[in-house]
Amino acid sequence: MRIFIASDIHGSAVSLEKFFSIVDAALPDHPDTKVVLLGDTYNHGPRNPLPEGYAPMRVAKLLNDAMSFLTVIKGNCDSEVDEMISNFPIIGDFNMEWEGHTVFFTHGHKFNPDNPPTGVKAGDVVFYGHFHKPSVTVVDGVHYVCVGSVGIPFDGTPKSYAVLTERDVTLKSFEGETLAYFDLD
Repeated sequence: MRIFIASDIHGSAVSLEKFFSIVDAALPDHPDTKVVLLGDTYNHGPRNPLPEGYAPMRVAKLLNDAMSFLTVIKGNCDSEVDEMISNFPIIGDFNMEWEGHTVFFTHGHKFNPDNPPTGVKAGDVVFYGHFHKPSVTVVDGVHYVCVGSVGIPFDGTPKSYAVLTERDVTLKSFEGETLAYFDLD
């Protein structure tokens, strides 16, 4: 199995379509692929510019069509009204066991390398967004993976996402460049 992890779409339908085309390309070889979105799905936020291809209702349609393999976390720009256009739940942070490690999924505005989730320990992985800049930071043996932003990357960083497999984590740009990589062992 592999999980594609992305964040901060901020209503950019054109960017979500590109991300889904990347996911679709992996499906023939990995039919059990899942997608986790780490929040800030529809709203661009009061401090952000409108992203390219801003169309929240188109984003909702794309996500509703993909809901069978999709998990969506609530971010700081998401609200109850977003659930009214979503045919899937928008959930809080969660974690799961993965190949002997605990993997945490969060938006990042509450939990990140400066404020770890409760119970995190060496060997665990924390995926988050919120900061719109892809990075991997290791603190006390915990890998913190900021997946960057699908819709509004900051400071000239590329649109990006992460891929979790049974063996490793890869942080990639939309152009296919590997931005960071590490083994889970």
